[in-house]
This record gives sequence, structure tokens and C-alpha cells, in this order.
Amino acid sequence: MSEVTAGRRFGQGPLSRAAALIYTLLVVEGMFLVAAAPGLLALPLLGLDASNVPLAVLCALPAGPALSAALYALRHRSRDLADLHPAAAFWRGYKANVRGVLKIWVPWLAGLAVIGTNLANFAAAGVPGWWAVLLVLVAVAALLWAANALVISSLFEFRAVDVARLATYFLMRHPKATLGNVSVLVVAAGVTVIATELASAVLASAFAAALLWNSRPMIAEVQEEFTA
Repeated sequence: MSEVTAGRRFGQGPLSRAAALIYTLLVVEGMFLVAAAPGLLALPLLGLDASNVPLAVLCALPAGPALSAALYALRHRSRDLADLHPAAAFWRGYKANVRGVLKIWVPWLAGLAVIGTNLANFAAAGVPGWWAVLLVLVAVAALLWAANALVISSLFEFRAVDVARLATYFLMRHPKATLGNVSVLVVAAGVTVIATELASAVLASAFAAALLWNSRPMIAEVQEEFTA
């Protein structure tokens, strides 16, 4: 067997590709935890009090750019075991996307803080019970919108207003992808309820990979219809 043939086959078999994926997920997870550490370390210090809802949401601020970088690194990962640089891809994506992502992430967090505060103080508000259901539905829709917006802003260069419009447009454009993201959110919520808030952070790279998988139709359409 020639050196060229051996070079082509090395790192391209099914086992090697699986190993490359696992390695990439582990490295990206580590980078995510480092980037999101300020919020993750502060979150357990907050008590279970309604007044701490805005602070808990504020702890999620570093997670936005970190999750964006994870999406970028996983999207641009190599399937060749001999050519893996997930950490470099993560930080390249972080630097490239941090400003654009924060333009989407900060307003979304602010809205989530308002919804969370209203739900936490719902009994004192004296409003009908259906209002709580409405707030929960709005929060779920906002989470699904944020998932689309994160994918778009992580992989493409658009103005924040265009990212917001595209994220809204694709909520109904690809319902299967939206339902897939609902499943991801349900699993993440279940992990948080059963374990702790930090448990979801430990699985962030897996959630990012699932989000990318569900978003394939949206990504393909953005490439074909909205980029030159």
C-alpha cells in the first residue's frame, strides 16, 4: 500500500469518525465550560428566591457567546481523526461571533427576565390563571426563536435585525426542525429538574450538536436563498 493511499485511509473509517466526533464534543464541552464559567460559578450561589430571577438570568449572559462558539466549532469540525482542531475552531468562532450574538442574546435575556419575574411573583399579581399559561407559551416560543437566532448568527454574517427576522421566519417554515428543537428543550429542562442547572451546562456540546442536526434544513435554505 502506498503512503498516499495509507494517508487517505487513516482517520477516515467509521471508527475513526466516531472517535473524532467524541473527541470534538469533549473538547468543545471543555471550552464551553471555560467561556461560560463566570455565570456558571455564580449561579449556585443564588438562593431559590423570586427576587433572584433577574440575577439568575444575568448569569446566563456568558453562555450565549459560548454556545455560539460551540455551534461554530461543531459545524466546522473535521471528520478526519488526523486533522482535529476543535479548540482553535471554538475560539475562532467565539471571537468572530461574540458581538453579533450579544446583540441578540442580551435583549432576549432581558425579555426572559421579565417573564421569569412575572411567573415567580404570579400569586401576588392577582391576575387570572390563564395569564401564567400564556407567559409560559411566550417563553417557549422565545426559546425556540433564540435557538434559530443562535444558529444563524453563529454560522452567517447578518445584521441583528435580519437575524431576528430570519429566526422568526424559520419557526414556521420548517416545523419538523422546530419540533426537534422542542424535544431538545424538553430534555434540557428534564435534566435541569432531575439534576441541577449545571447538569445542562455539562451537556452543552451534545445539545449544540442536536440543535445543529435539527437546523440542517434552515442552514441549507439560508445558504441558498439569503447568502451570495
